[in-house]
Amino acid sequence: MALSRIWSAFIIVAIFVAGIKCIISSDSKMIFNKMVVGKSGDTSNTRSIDSISLPSAVAKILATNKETKIGEIKYAKGADGKFTVYKEQNANGILNTCRDAVDICIGLIGIMALFMGFMSIAEKAGGINLLSRIIGPFFTKVFPDVPKGHPAFGHMMLNFSANLLGLDNAATPFGIKTMESLQEINPDKTTASNAQIMFLCLHASGLSLIPVSVIAVRAANKAAVPTDIFLPCMIATFMATMAALFIVSFKQKINLLQPVILAWVGGLSAIIACLVWYLTTLNREGMEQFSGIFSNAFLLIIFLLIVLGGLYKKINVFDSFIEGAKNGFETAIKIIPFLVGMLVAISMLRNSGVFDVVIDEMKNVFALMGFDTRFVDALPTALVRPLSGAGARGMMVDTMRTFGPDSFAGTLSCIMQGSSDTTFYVVAVYFGVVNIKNTRYSIGAMLLADLVGIITSIILCYLFFG
Repeated sequence: MALSRIWSAFIIVAIFVAGIKCIISSDSKMIFNKMVVGKSGDTSNTRSIDSISLPSAVAKILATNKETKIGEIKYAKGADGKFTVYKEQNANGILNTCRDAVDICIGLIGIMALFMGFMSIAEKAGGINLLSRIIGPFFTKVFPDVPKGHPAFGHMMLNFSANLLGLDNAATPFGIKTMESLQEINPDKTTASNAQIMFLCLHASGLSLIPVSVIAVRAANKAAVPTDIFLPCMIATFMATMAALFIVSFKQKINLLQPVILAWVGGLSAIIACLVWYLTTLNREGMEQFSGIFSNAFLLIIFLLIVLGGLYKKINVFDSFIEGAKNGFETAIKIIPFLVGMLVAISMLRNSGVFDVVIDEMKNVFALMGFDTRFVDALPTALVRPLSGAGARGMMVDTMRTFGPDSFAGTLSCIMQGSSDTTFYVVAVYFGVVNIKNTRYSIGAMLLADLVGIITSIILCYLFFG
């Protein structure tokens, strides 16, 4: 019911705000057209102005750049000394978003088939059960409703490991397999179980070791030190994960002060701290090289061990792979309706101008309270991040181009981008694939963990770059 209400609220608020803007603003007469058939990058309200009419902040940026963008408003410098101002749409409209959702799922088919195929070999060879026994002492305390040695523990271990190393393509199939495993022992097949909520909240917190994509974008935008956001990102995402663990444990009355939990959390924290210390000694090239070798070697080693295990157990390795790959294909097709519904609602929310209203009001409120408002310019990335990974990446790039990659807002937007996952995408896909209708308190817990990540990101940015 929570997801249904949120989805309905997105659509109602988007249409309501768009209607008001259409009535009171002469520049918004085409807003409904933009929401339905518009495309990302479409321009409107183009006009020419002189330098006197430019906002001072924009004029300063255009002194060294040919163009800049604030929200949907884009400023470009012409050869004749005049400046062009126009609106540029940030997201596709409803019809194109439906196609985007299908394209995403088609892109997932091969990935799902590959990893589900190897997962099938691992299950028949006993590899998943072995992982379950290794991680069992810790997971049985955090997931008390899951029987000891259950295969779901092995699937979780693979999912968390893939997330930690930034292997998003691998994390999704492992995560879906985890949800399917947990659904087998779920007494109410339409309601999220405690174990499913705990797993999904930990997954959505997005714990990762190296934000490689964010570092790459910073390098492309000529940041002075592209890797300077690595440590803040690592701390912020770790805090978000711990927040998710504490929030769900409190709700499910799980005692986190048990020796086994403390030992595992402390041990993992120590390992991560050592890796962080080592990575801080590397330059950007060294960090990217380490990430590529470590992550990809980890994946290839998993494939190697699975195949060797299958041969040792004398199972038909290729037939097992094909059997799992078929399930992966079916799973990728199954999530299309859920993804279409969620992405369309998010598209409407973005194109209606709701975010612009929220950001402007937040900036006014913080200014009236006497706070430093530099962080508000980075909030579009934080607000869009739970809704759309690609949208948040676009917001991050816009912020860097508008204020500079080494500005406070530009740096903070990068930390926010690297500190959490896409909550509503995760909810739609993972709950959708197992036909969960009642998500209970999972969305609230995920958004609270996201909030902790955002607040931590802001604090860290002031500490490191303020």
